[in-house]
Amino acid sequence: MESIDAMNFGAFARKKLNLLALMVMAAFSLAAVPQGAMAQEEAVQAATSVAEGDVVTEPAAPGFDYYGPEMIKGQPTPSDEDLWASMNFQAQHTETGEYALWMHDAILIPMVFIISIFVLFLLLWVMFRYNKRANTVPSKTSHNTVIEVVWTVIPVLILVVIAVPSISLLAEQYKTPPEDAITIKANGYQWYWGYEYLDNGGFEVISNMMPESEALDEGLPPQLAVDNRMVVPVGVPIRLQTFGADVIHSFGIPSLWFKLDAVPGRINEKMLIIDEPGIYYGQCMELCGARHGYMPIAIEARPLDEYNAWVQSQPGGMTRAQVEALESAPAVEDAESAEDAAEAGDTEAVEEAEVADNAAEAA
Repeated sequence: MESIDAMNFGAFARKKLNLLALMVMAAFSLAAVPQGAMAQEEAVQAATSVAEGDVVTEPAAPGFDYYGPEMIKGQPTPSDEDLWASMNFQAQHTETGEYALWMHDAILIPMVFIISIFVLFLLLWVMFRYNKRANTVPSKTSHNTVIEVVWTVIPVLILVVIAVPSISLLAEQYKTPPEDAITIKANGYQWYWGYEYLDNGGFEVISNMMPESEALDEGLPPQLAVDNRMVVPVGVPIRLQTFGADVIHSFGIPSLWFKLDAVPGRINEKMLIIDEPGIYYGQCMELCGARHGYMPIAIEARPLDEYNAWVQSQPGGMTRAQVEALESAPAVEDAESAEDAAEAGDTEAVEEAEVADNAAEAA
């Protein structure tokens, strides 16, 4: 009897212990599930951050200081400083501008000077040699084959000499920007400029003329200085687009040999490559209304690393590398999820993994 009671007690005790063990395991599982979910979510966030090129955890953008007046490279020259420079073209800081200035100084000006002196000599010679007092009996000559051939052939040769470098200059000015060129859009408003950085997050910088007193206090040229300059990289192809938000404007920088109309309803574009760092001034070159003369343009050209630092200092600004990493992140995530499904034995996911891999490689 005692042995039977002992057996019943042992069975009862084992049941209680099993029940207690099950309860402990259930409690542990319930506690572990949220932690596992949290760990999984953190892992996903970490993977996403890595896939996005650590955009989220990237340190603060480096500081940026704008150039002072000592870095001004392109602006009009006052006549009291240099009379000849005030009447001539500004010094050029692009390859196209240097070629155009060479053509002007080495071909056009000498040719104009020689032709003008020759025509003046002919006029004086005719006045003194063939006047009425020196020639009481005028010549009866009506045709001269040699003269007619000369005054036909020589102008043709002159036009050919001018045409060859001119056509080369036109072709150089309208070269198509490469695919990796940085796209910046200059929007003309009445009466100020806005610069959109389409490849760096799409932010826009509004630029107005700086008050004269503030410009003089900072040592900058009045009616050319602006509150926010258009910052661009040096030595990098820029796809500069122009657009007129209201009327026709014209984006012109004389020292960069750059001029492009900003027309409503149409986007124009040209390539711009600046040779050296500095500040370059220009103005709207199309009569656009009452305050047309108060639409200055100020370009600040900086080395690429300093340009990227400036971009990151702007609201919503991102470098090209950050933009590319952000765009490629969804493709990388799709590839990883498809690969996981394929490892789990899902045959359809194998095809999805291949497609996602191709998309990730393309990104």
